[in-house]
Amino acid sequence: MIKNYSIFLVFIVLTYLVHAQDKSAAGNDAVFNFTVSNKDNKPRQGELIILKSKTTKMTYEGRTGIDGKCTVIIPSSDTYIIFYKLFADTVKYREIEVPGGDHRMTYTLTLKYNSPKTYTLENVFFETGLASLKKESYPALNELVEALKSKPALVIEIAGHTDNVGTEESNQQLSQGRAMSVRNYLIRHGIDPKRVIAKGYGESQPVASNDTPEGRQKNRRTEVRIISE
Repeated sequence: MIKNYSIFLVFIVLTYLVHAQDKSAAGNDAVFNFTVSNKDNKPRQGELIILKSKTTKMTYEGRTGIDGKCTVIIPSSDTYIIFYKLFADTVKYREIEVPGGDHRMTYTLTLKYNSPKTYTLENVFFETGLASLKKESYPALNELVEALKSKPALVIEIAGHTDNVGTEESNQQLSQGRAMSVRNYLIRHGIDPKRVIAKGYGESQPVASNDTPEGRQKNRRTEVRIISE
């Protein structure tokens, strides 16, 4: 899912230099050096940066290290859309035209943003009235596994929510069971149990009216809440 979280973008620095002796790129390639931090200048480790060609639709990716930096090498003579990934959400950052030529261009971009502290885990599905995951949920959960592995300091809560159909007690039990199912999936795929809390909130925290089918669907959700990072 592509969303626009421009509110979290604090500033941009964009420069380009000619590096005739950069041996890491071919003569017609461009080098993008990214530095990513939060608004307090703390480097953001494990951030996925994506550049997508508008001509070929090919994508080129880099993931930041402990210093918040990564390098992506791309062909020149094209326009690229730059994205960064916030868990399941792909955020469009900007477009940039990369001119061609027989020289090597180096672009330096500095991104500053804070991640949302809570987001809804899209495309996670359960059997009706049960806590068991459907297999259609696996791609979204695998993305969460990947994000957690790339951010080793991250601790999260999986929050389960229901609509108001049924009793409060049964909804509480169902939401707890569903949160535990997601937690167990993450643990089975290599995530330290200490990094994932599961908590069910039942029908107590609706985000929409329970008077319509659309509202009830929105209330039946699984959230990821950032405890620490």
